[in-house]
Amino acid sequence: MQAAPVRATAIPSFTDALRAVESLLMSSGQRTARRNAWTSVLEDRRRAKDRVEAQQVLEQSLVGRR
Repeated sequence: MQAAPVRATAIPSFTDALRAVESLLMSSGQRTARRNAWTSVLEDRRRAKDRVEAQQVLEQSLVGRR
């Protein structure tokens, strides 16, 4: 009886598969623009979270003074 063959290459992740499809459908410039836009969205979310946290600290410090 022989053992099952071992797969030498890793199965691509879902993200890898999406990037492969993206590369087929979009030009390089479009991919770059989309990734830059997504990076901007993530950065905006991070800044919004920071603003909320700063506002909460300010409100707590004002309540503490009373």
